[in-house]
Amino acid sequence: MSTVTSATTVPRQQGAFHRFWRALRQLFHELIGAIFGVLAFAWLNAAFRSWTRDAARWLIGVAIGVATLFVFFAVSSFRRARKV
Repeated sequence: MSTVTSATTVPRQQGAFHRFWRALRQLFHELIGAIFGVLAFAWLNAAFRSWTRDAARWLIGVAIGVATLFVFFAVSSFRRARKV
């Protein structure tokens, strides 16, 4: 049995800048996720207001579609922050 370990199994020491950069990237992804979440809420609010004021159905559909897209971006950004 060989006692030589490959370079991929030995954890590297991370420097201060690398840890700072990783924390900054994680914060960025969380901030972007929160912004997309707020924007999704705003679009859902616009869809609800259009629905209560009897606006065109396509306008309500577009607002719900954009809100769904923003929810997807928010969730994917939070998931990416956990991977960092």
